[in-house]
Amino acid sequence: MPTLLLSGRPLTLDEICQVSLADFPVALDPAALPRIRASRAVVDGLLKRGETAYGVNTGFGKLSDVRIEPGEVRALQRNLVRSHACGVGEPLPGDAVRAMLLLRANVLAKGFSGVRPELIEMLLALLNRRIHPVIPARGSVGASGDLAPLAHLALALTGEGLVLVEGRQLPAAMALLQAGIPPLVLEAKEGLALLNGTQAITAVGALALARALRVVELSDLAGAMTLEALKGTPTPFDERIHAVRPHAGQIAVAAHLRGLLAESEIRESHRENDPRVQDAYCLRCIPQVHGAVRDALAAARATFEIETGAATDNPLVFPEGEILSGGNFHGAPLALPLDSAAIALTTLMGIGERRIDRLVNPDINEGLPPFLSRTPGVSSGFMIAHIVAAALLNESKVLAHPASADSVPTSGGKEDHVSMGMTAALKFRQSVENAERLLAIELLCAAQGLEYRLPLKPARRVGDAVAQVRLVARPLDEDRVLSNDIEALAETVRSGRFDAWRG
Repeated sequence: MPTLLLSGRPLTLDEICQVSLADFPVALDPAALPRIRASRAVVDGLLKRGETAYGVNTGFGKLSDVRIEPGEVRALQRNLVRSHACGVGEPLPGDAVRAMLLLRANVLAKGFSGVRPELIEMLLALLNRRIHPVIPARGSVGASGDLAPLAHLALALTGEGLVLVEGRQLPAAMALLQAGIPPLVLEAKEGLALLNGTQAITAVGALALARALRVVELSDLAGAMTLEALKGTPTPFDERIHAVRPHAGQIAVAAHLRGLLAESEIRESHRENDPRVQDAYCLRCIPQVHGAVRDALAAARATFEIETGAATDNPLVFPEGEILSGGNFHGAPLALPLDSAAIALTTLMGIGERRIDRLVNPDINEGLPPFLSRTPGVSSGFMIAHIVAAALLNESKVLAHPASADSVPTSGGKEDHVSMGMTAALKFRQSVENAERLLAIELLCAAQGLEYRLPLKPARRVGDAVAQVRLVARPLDEDRVLSNDIEALAETVRSGRFDAWRG
């Protein structure tokens, strides 16, 4: 595997996924060392001169007016990490923890945080050795950074807290000893540099965005399969229609659908003698709806990729010699697009659920058997699968409520406006899981509907997709437990085995 060099430059979603999911090795770019050392020299110089700077030799938040004596600077950083490590709830999954390690190392490598290179190297050692700090998912309001999650990450560097190694939970001190890695003693500013940042929001949000982008592109495939099963018309995807309303996502979806639906025997069978004038919106408006979702996710992606290379520490230590306090740790730039992405994904699920209903509903499913059952009455077919889709959609509608619209003042009123960005990231991740499962249900139902159109063949690429579905779930000839099929097909989507049909 190629080694990813970190210099503080922006990282792409693909690079984050390669490291977080595929274990690509990571190293600090030697070209970043002069900036990192120059920034650290500013901190050391300030201490030698006896000057005062927030977070270097003062308390934090409401206690920022309290000056810390030189002999207590290390204790200040150690206590900062300990006191902030009060996250609760289930641990973040390993891929999110790996993304946090990667992103925190990268932004520190920009050289505006005043840390030693050794601290960055230790973050990368944990990442490359797969020593994952146990980080509770809840406790960040996304204001002075993701304080609680990042504190649990920082604990591991000092040999405190818990880590996960090869599926076993161990005390960090034991895991570091076994790996031959000495615990880090935090110097002035370093504890704060580890805690001030948006890397928990960015990690969870970026990984969820990567999955969401896959879902929206494969929803085009599900829509194409459903259109074929319902003997719909591809006319609404004509290039000329979309050229006169030139939204990028809409144009891309229409082109994708035209490619997916080419060479269809089913289409030719009803081209001349179809009494219908227009299909329902859930078929006819796929480019407009899926395209708008694509555009919303693309905007979120652009924001997140900027953030991966952004200095989100406070104060910032400029190598030229100044230490400036600001608010780059505030999570609003991430919270708002995450909330928009959750709304967009719920819209995608809504149109998908309507297509599932058209496949199973005997009043509107264009000659297919009720609930796609071979023996309606004796067998219920996909009746309850549609109900599951409705339940998933309902949950995502609740999760679409914007977390960023809320703010609760914290830290004695010093942090009087917060982003709630971590809440936005966590609920968006759940929405993505719901969307993957709803997509799986539509793929299953559409593939079953196409069984009833045989011997007519669908478009070639649609037929190939049906074959991929059949590697996971056989046709429903009689009722069986469908939970396993839904989950297995959702995992097939998640793992990338449908990626050949993305567009």
